[in-house]
This record gives sequence, C-alpha cells and structure tokens, in this order.
Amino acid sequence: MAAINSDYRPRIIDAEIQEALSTLGGVLIEGPRASGKTATALEHGSSSVRLDTDASARALAGVEPSLLLAGDTPRVIDEWQLEPGLWNAVRQEIDNRREPGQFILTGSSVPADDVTRHTGAGRIMRLKMRPMSLYESGHSDGSVSFKALMEGEPAKSVTAGLSLSDTVERLCIGGWPGFQAMTAENAGRAMRSYLGDVVRADFPRVDSTRRDPARVQRLLGTLARNVATEVADSKLAADASIAGDSMKAETAAEYVSTLERLMLVENQGSWATHLRSRDVVRKSPKRHFVDPSLAVAALGASPAMLLKDLNTLGFLFESLVIRDLRIFAQALDGTIKHYRDASGLEVDAIVTLRDGSWAAIEIKLGDNRVDEAAASLLRFNEKVDTSKVGKPKFLAVITTTKYAYRRDDGVDVVPLGAFGP
Repeated sequence: MAAINSDYRPRIIDAEIQEALSTLGGVLIEGPRASGKTATALEHGSSSVRLDTDASARALAGVEPSLLLAGDTPRVIDEWQLEPGLWNAVRQEIDNRREPGQFILTGSSVPADDVTRHTGAGRIMRLKMRPMSLYESGHSDGSVSFKALMEGEPAKSVTAGLSLSDTVERLCIGGWPGFQAMTAENAGRAMRSYLGDVVRADFPRVDSTRRDPARVQRLLGTLARNVATEVADSKLAADASIAGDSMKAETAAEYVSTLERLMLVENQGSWATHLRSRDVVRKSPKRHFVDPSLAVAALGASPAMLLKDLNTLGFLFESLVIRDLRIFAQALDGTIKHYRDASGLEVDAIVTLRDGSWAAIEIKLGDNRVDEAAASLLRFNEKVDTSKVGKPKFLAVITTTKYAYRRDDGVDVVPLGAFGP
C-alpha cells in the first residue's frame, strides 16, 4: 500500500477496498466525476496511470495495453473506461498472475454493455463510490452508529446537531471533496458549471445519439423538481416539454438512462415484502441525484431561496439522508428501498441487509413532525408479516433535532448531525 497522504480524508469505502484487494485480483471503483475516486484509489495503490490526463498512455492502450499494466501493485488505472479495451487486458493479467491486490480501476461512466461482456466475476470487485456523507466530511459527529442500530442498540446522543441553515448549506455544497472549503454560494456556482460540463461534454461522450443540450438541461431541471418522488417518465417528459418542442416519455427514459450511466442519478427501488394486509404495494422507484447538490444546482437555487420554500427543502433533505444511508448500508452489504401501498401509507427508507435483517426509517425536516412519522412507522410495522421476514432491527425517524433517543413506543429519533456508520 502506498504511503499515507496526510491531506487525505478517510472514506467509509476504504475498508471495502482493502477487503476486496486482500481476496481478489482487482477492484473497480465507480462513481461520478469529482467524488474522490482518484484520491482514494491512489491512497491504496502503489503505482498509477491516469488516462484522463495522459494522452501518451491512452495511445499506448490501443497498441500495447500490457505495458500500462506493468508497475508496483496495486496498480491504479484511473478512468479506465476511456480505453475500454483495457478491461479484458486487466482481466487476463489477473488470471496470469493469480495473486490478489493487483489492480485498482476507477471509472466515472459505464461503457456500453458489450465492452465488459467478459465479466470480472471472481476477479474484479465492483464498488460504488458516492460523494462524501456528512460523517466523512466532518459535519456529523457519528455518535449514533447505523451499524449499532442494526445490531439493536438504541439511539442515544446529545449533539450540537445541524441547524436548519447548516443543513441548507450542506445541501448546496454537497459531499464533493473539492468543494468542502467553499461557501455555499461559490459551491453553487461550481456545481452549476459541473452540470454545464455534463450537458456539453459528458452526455455526448456516453450517449451515442446526438442530443440537444437545451433538452438535457430541461430534463435535469425536471428531475430536480421531482427529487425524492415516484415521478413517471411520462411526467418527466411533459414537464421538460416547451412550446414547439415536446418530449416523448421514451426520450425522457433514455436521458435518465444516460445520467445513470454517468452515475449522477440513482433511483431508489420499492420494497416488496410479505404483508398481513391485502394492500397492493406500489412498485415505482423514487428519483434521486447521487448528491442533492446536483438538484439544487439544476434548480438554480440558493440557500435563501430554499429557506423560503420548505416543501422543496423537505424533499432535498430526504435525498440528503438517502445519500448517507446508502453509503452506510453499502459498508454492511445492504441496500436502501422505499415503501408505499395503495392505502397511501409510505416509508421513506427500508434498509435490507444480505442476511435478511431490515429496518424502516422516516425522514422529516423538522422535529415537530416526529410524532406523525413515528405513528406511521408503527402502522407500517403492524402490516408486515414478521413471521416471514422477522422483526425490524429498528424503526427510526431521522430529523434535525439536537437529541438522539429511543421513544417509549420503541421508535428511535436520530439527528442527521449525529448519524454515522
């Protein structure tokens, strides 16, 4: 492993990378541009080649890719998807060496499916890297552990927490490592520039069909207005249409698919489970950007604007919590779903781990809605057939209160400013 960089801010994914390198020949770290993949990969690597900045390396990849694979291990190959032929070269080299910890690949977009038709199964572990959680960026003290909650421990903490204005600031800045020292206003400008680059450069590079940048920009705005909701492709298309330029649902779906390949959009699927009731479970996914700052930038919003629109702020807060939950759950080999049934009962987040254990979470911007959220969780729990799926490890409301505690009804109340892995 390379020497530790004193400026490196540790990430939760570090442990996942180390574990994968100890057992498999390679690790692929996938995530959006500027999420910190390169810095993290270099922290674990001993040599590197960076295809996004080294034109000669890219030229060599097309002629003699094996030369790029030579070097101290683990060898980092940054932005490998710029030369997709490297995938099979790495896979074959892992087979030849038959030793773990040989390569760390990073990628900020997913190539066409046929590029990786020879999969890395058994050779290369794929890990998703999102922008930093509040715990990783130092804006949560982590006094309430997600892992401990999943082990049945009650929430218990007294923390300064995040004020409403602090929360709005973090929404605008996001979890991007390079933005952490910026003001919310400067981060907003940088994020809008980032989206501009997505529209002008990234989208055409990944999408083989020529797209109108203005339409892509409108679709981004529509997604932002519908963040943390189950909006259908047809509604996205209708909202992104203007006089003289209508958009079809299929086109909206294609745009969203490209944004998913760029790892900027990450849907939250629905949880289907055994119920005691006959209520039909809705299956539509919720829409999220990988970081809510992308939605803020697409809306052109400022902290002052968000503080005047608590409805929009509530959806963005939910998306912020989902981002952090996904990071914590991934470390435990878990996923985050949502629940909504025909009766109108909803649960914002259902955590499921591979061993079958699960938990349910409601997300509320203000602590004045904790009672309402707790009552909803308890109603939901009564519907679940726990004889088939087991009892939840915890029921919790994540909010902006200063105190973490377990209520008399068994529901935990967790401040986002205290939430950690």
